[in-house]
Amino acid sequence: MSNLYKAFQSLLPEAPLLVGTVVSVQSNGYLIELPDGAQINARGTANIGQNVFVRDNVIEGIAPNLVVETIEI
Repeated sequence: MSNLYKAFQSLLPEAPLLVGTVVSVQSNGYLIELPDGAQINARGTANIGQNVFVRDNVIEGIAPNLVVETIEI
């Protein structure tokens, strides 16, 4: 018999990996601005002005400084 919980988990989508710029340091982490202008709070380690990868409100690492263009559909 298969594990029903694991089968259920496989149906749920994973959290997306986002890229954003650190705008400020907050008491509970960092304020990250996404390319579309949205802002999220994340915990981790980064410097103001750095581009970072964020998943589930956790900074996963430093992102390269590339030009990001948002295309609206």
